[in-house]
Amino acid sequence: MSSMQLRTLSFALSMVVAGAAVAQEAGGRTRFILSASWQPAFCQTNQKKAECASQTGERPDATNFSLHGLWPMRQNYCDVSAEQKAADKDGSWNTLPAVTLSAETQTALAKAMPGTQSGLERHEWTKHGTCTKMNAEDYFGVGVHLLGALNTSAVRDLFAANIGKPVKAEAIKAAFDKSFGPGAGERVKMSCRRAGNVKLISGLTIGLSEAAGAASAKSAALADLIQGAGKTSFGCDEGIVDAAGF
Repeated sequence: MSSMQLRTLSFALSMVVAGAAVAQEAGGRTRFILSASWQPAFCQTNQKKAECASQTGERPDATNFSLHGLWPMRQNYCDVSAEQKAADKDGSWNTLPAVTLSAETQTALAKAMPGTQSGLERHEWTKHGTCTKMNAEDYFGVGVHLLGALNTSAVRDLFAANIGKPVKAEAIKAAFDKSFGPGAGERVKMSCRRAGNVKLISGLTIGLSEAAGAASAKSAALADLIQGAGKTSFGCDEGIVDAAGF
């Protein structure tokens, strides 16, 4: 990375952290949501999806969170044509315009977001990314970086250590607090889905105070963003951490 790129990253991160501090002083305000999926649970009820048909126990999404999206609060489809909006809502994601990314970001995104095999990145950019005031390179770069911080935390370790077992909300909140500071777990919501008679943890939505610019992948940066967000209810109180495979 060049010295100019490093300076750009440093400035962007300082702006993100400053925004988080202001939000925290004001009592916290959620401006973005980081949506992280537990892919094996998603695939239990979406087995025909390309990313699910190709899933293996060795692939990263078998033991790590996957990127679903980065969502600005209460904003969707900014400057998107009616035709594209209709195609997106119809699920015809591969008919949406291709997202132009650098080779490095494209490779990282394919690993972090298995749903790229079904055009998920086109959907996420059309519905959410267009409202962030970022270009596609920064938008997906931020999402990949923040997911990386989640996947190097006690939260991911808790899930990976309990594959096939139930995990309670209290344990997940405690893991968030351990990695991202006291109260971080109060800014997270968990979703579950039924697969037969089993309740599976399908993903987490994490409140963030800001998400502008090319944020750092360090856990400390994600901690600042979480701490500056508003509190929310946790949602599902317990679920099983699903293993890859049907």
